[in-house]
Amino acid sequence: MCECDCNRLVEMAWQDRVPFEIIQKQYGLSENQLKKKMRSLLSQQAYKRWRKRVQGRRTKHTKKLFYKPTRFQGPW
Repeated sequence: MCECDCNRLVEMAWQDRVPFEIIQKQYGLSENQLKKKMRSLLSQQAYKRWRKRVQGRRTKHTKKLFYKPTRFQGPW
């Protein structure tokens, strides 16, 4: 995975409205694989903040959502 893909992956993982299923569809990483990847890409403190943020969030799981996201759209 190139650096730009890693940066995009981290950006998508931090965003509340991007479920793990969309990341899996786009990058082929399950939720557990994403956690391992984020642990290697982020500092220990940043990883802990990210885990605390996404843990138990409805918006990170498609089955718990009230809306159905179609595709990730960045700020560009």
